Amino acid sequence: MTLAELMQQYAIKAKMNDLEGIRETAIEGVWFYRSSQGNRRQPFVYQSGIIVLGQGNKNIHIGQTPVRYGPDDYLVVGVPMPLECEAIATNNEPLLGISIDISPALLHKLVKKLEASRYKNVCEEASQCGLKSVKMNDAMLDACKRLMIALCNELDVVMLGELLLEEIVYRALVSDSGHVLFELAYQEGAYARVAKALNRVHQEYHEQLNVQELAEEANMSISAFHQAFRNVTLESPLQYIKKVRLNKARELIQIEGRRVNDAARLVGYSSPSQFSREYKRHFNETPRAAKL
Repeated sequence: MTLAELMQQYAIKAKMNDLEGIRETAIEGVWFYRSSQGNRRQPFVYQSGIIVLGQGNKNIHIGQTPVRYGPDDYLVVGVPMPLECEAIATNNEPLLGISIDISPALLHKLVKKLEASRYKNVCEEASQCGLKSVKMNDAMLDACKRLMIALCNELDVVMLGELLLEEIVYRALVSDSGHVLFELAYQEGAYARVAKALNRVHQEYHEQLNVQELAEEANMSISAFHQAFRNVTLESPLQYIKKVRLNKARELIQIEGRRVNDAARLVGYSSPSQFSREYKRHFNETPRAAKL
């Protein structure tokens, strides 16, 4: 069976055949995604991890280089990335995929084993964007298929779930773009330092964060932090913070049903009018339109 067929089989088994969005599976850290029609190009924040599409295609717009991926590739996302994404359903069939979280404990465990075997995967380029598209090879495809088969069997989930998750992360680590994850384990490297600052942004987006505080969090000078931050995220720190706040506000309005002024306050805006202006500029619609 193809990966798409196995995902469809799982959707029926798990009663997710009408799902529009993403839901966690019985294996912690593994999420199933389904969209019947896709979506037009719009802002999102991709969380760190591995993203595999079994059916459909996505166009990601980040910086000046669009990234296209579908069943023939997968994404390795080292740090949360604000971007714009267009999801395309093909042949009138829904998009189907899985997203896999990578815990720091698992990442360090695997990197430590790889280093003990004298394996390294380090990018020599100065720019180390936190998102890479990787060609799907036979080993990764086989691991993803076995994961979907296991998800259809409760005992397999218990006995094999963590092992399959570990194998998929290992396959990503040794891929051509595995350095995106590999270098997160190097605590003293610029990439890992920026990731630490990004973690603070996503935890404290409602606070009045400034670049100096984030640079201190990364234990870097402001100028060095600015450059390293842009290399990883393709954004300035202030642009990144703004996008994180606006995306979180959209979730509060659309998913939790919060009032516009409450959402603005909860993500750190003291001026509702400024929030509305920036929201409209970012999403090309007013916050009130998001409630409809």
